Amino acid sequence: MSSLANVAVSDRKLSLARPVAIVIAASVFIAICARISFYVPFTPVPLTLANFGLLAVGLVLGSRKGLAAAMGYLAMGAAGLPVFASGSAGPLQFVGPTGGYLMAYPVVAFLAGYISERTGRKFGWNLLAASVANISLFVFGVSWLVLALHVSFTQAAAFGLFPFVFFEGMKIMGAAGLATRFRAK
Repeated sequence: MSSLANVAVSDRKLSLARPVAIVIAASVFIAICARISFYVPFTPVPLTLANFGLLAVGLVLGSRKGLAAAMGYLAMGAAGLPVFASGSAGPLQFVGPTGGYLMAYPVVAFLAGYISERTGRKFGWNLLAASVANISLFVFGVSWLVLALHVSFTQAAAFGLFPFVFFEGMKIMGAAGLATRFRAK
């Protein structure tokens, strides 16, 4: 191979290494956020910063890299790394009370990024993108609680939505602010 061909191959490897490293770092960021969690006494769903991390990653990195980071995070947890809320791990987490939320993560990251990519970098648009994505998270999560716990939608919302509304608003605003400041080009 000529030296010019070697340079071209090397450049391709470097151009692929950077986005891969960014996606891995974003997956780790979500995992770190998930470790900050608290169990509320009357619900099987913990209050966690994981969805803040997820929204921020989707908004900052965009739909495709956000989706990849969310999938990477779930793969780490499914493989047994203690990355889910409170250090939990393993494939059984996907069938427990928080399974619907976890399964929604790739959709949420993609949706936040997709809306943000099309609307611009202003705080208000990022706020809208994060809000729509977070609503989808809770639609998945509460619907899963109905199935997993065999309860009514109202009871599932009492377990998995109502106790968290105030904190979700704060997470949405934080993720939108972060994305407005640090949005990837």
